[in-house]
Amino acid sequence: MTDGTTLQGFSFLLAKVGFTVMSCTMAFSPFAAYAGDGEFRITVVYNNVGCSDEVKQSWGFSCVVQTSNETLLFDTGGDGAILLKNMEKLGIAPQEIEAVFLSHNHRDHTGGLLDFLRQNSNVAVYVPRSFSSVLNEKIKNQHTRIISIGDATRLYENFYTTGEMESWVIEQSLVVDTPKGIVVITGCAHPGIVNIVRRAKQLIQKDVCLVMGGFHLLDQNASQIEQVILALEEMGVEKIAPSHCTGEDAMSQFKRSWRKNFISGGCGAHLRP
Repeated sequence: MTDGTTLQGFSFLLAKVGFTVMSCTMAFSPFAAYAGDGEFRITVVYNNVGCSDEVKQSWGFSCVVQTSNETLLFDTGGDGAILLKNMEKLGIAPQEIEAVFLSHNHRDHTGGLLDFLRQNSNVAVYVPRSFSSVLNEKIKNQHTRIISIGDATRLYENFYTTGEMESWVIEQSLVVDTPKGIVVITGCAHPGIVNIVRRAKQLIQKDVCLVMGGFHLLDQNASQIEQVILALEEMGVEKIAPSHCTGEDAMSQFKRSWRKNFISGGCGAHLRP
């Protein structure tokens, strides 16, 4: 695994192979798409939305993203004990994780980090450049490598970040280049889920296979949510797995719109080839 490298100057080979998702029931040059062969799967290890009775639900979000070459922890939920216990029940050891990606500086996404690092400090932790200096120092005190992200960046292999996107909360989102298209994973989508997906499509000019995570639509009415749905449909989002801060009403609207392509992304969910 290498340090983050800025967007400019990258060129990668396009490869096309099949991919299926399953569940538990700016003006810049784009990255050329690259998709390696092999395994790709996501396991949701922390969420206030449920999918499995096997694990404990709690407010926040975290998932483990695995390819044949890398294993990355996206956010860490709000409580380390819950995070680690859920990982254990789902068969994921902290020592398997090679990198931690933190979307934004809210406790329900960073609260489990230090407990995790006490189990495995031999990781790279990718944080937005605007991240809290206090938390940055706590990370360094665990003798952990911390990498600050500003611009859109290739992290390693098929993993990319949108870079910092501004709103009342600055946030980065993860983009994974998979054989069938790009997967976009958001923490809370404070900059707007439509803006994030649009950025992801600019970075890697491929179809959007899946968008998952928190969409932060709790305070939006039905008409506003419908506009979001129409925009995502227009961008060709194939599958959708909203959870966490999306809100029950919004999730119901997404489910009606995507039907069989609505994926459960709650705690304990598995998404794999």
